[in-house]
Amino acid sequence: MVVRVALRDFAPLSLAAGRISIGALSLYMLMRWRGVALPTFSDARLWRFVVLVGLLSSAIPFALLSWGQQHVPSAFAGMTMAALPIFVLPLAHFLVPGERLYLRKIIGFSVGFIGAILLISTSGLGLSEGPLETTARFACVAAAFFYACGSIATRQCPHVNELALSTASLIVAALILLPIALVVDGQPRMPSTIGLLAIVYLGLIPTALAFIVKVAVIRSAGPSFLTLTNYQVPVWSVLFGSFFLGESLPTNLFVGLALILLGVAIIQTGVLRSIFSREPPPRA
Repeated sequence: MVVRVALRDFAPLSLAAGRISIGALSLYMLMRWRGVALPTFSDARLWRFVVLVGLLSSAIPFALLSWGQQHVPSAFAGMTMAALPIFVLPLAHFLVPGERLYLRKIIGFSVGFIGAILLISTSGLGLSEGPLETTARFACVAAAFFYACGSIATRQCPHVNELALSTASLIVAALILLPIALVVDGQPRMPSTIGLLAIVYLGLIPTALAFIVKVAVIRSAGPSFLTLTNYQVPVWSVLFGSFFLGESLPTNLFVGLALILLGVAIIQTGVLRSIFSREPPPRA
């Protein structure tokens, strides 16, 4: 919802670069205050992962979502985030030890994948029509895919302080995206007060703070566990988009969302059962 508001004053790449830069600066100040140092440049393998995490977890998906939300409702963009666990499943199977595929997960993946296809193929979103709208939908779904890749990269990253990893990744993402935004979008104009508040909020809360939390959860509990948060993202995005922005969505989108969430529920049955029974989650 806030991305939609900020797009009234900022071009898509400028918005993505701006929120990442604000997030990087705030985390760097926090890191210095806590006496934490950035990773040393002598560790080339670690910095390869820092670059990967920065690109896959912020630069690329933020740019895709900002561009896509010019042509699709914010609620739709939130719905596509429900597909993230569906993407994590096959990636984790091949890249994360202990995250293996078996029949229940394959069934859940198949159900969720059908829901993702339904999301992309449903017409009548009310903002753009034709190939541009279709491309925007693919951009939002692709953002979820890159988030999934970023989660895997974060899990596979060599041991390093979580705040240092978050800060370094956002700094790298800002350094990559800022010059691209300047070339493509040109120099940004002076935003309105609402636009300025929106981009500052995006930089501090869903970028800087969320990045720290995400890294901590992925490193401790794994990427699959983190994807449980995606049960909530579509719900809040639909509610906020409807109440604050007056967005309305076709019924087929909710059918697609229901299939995705059903697929995720099938995949995560063991984890959900442990949560509701207040027992520790099962070992992978």
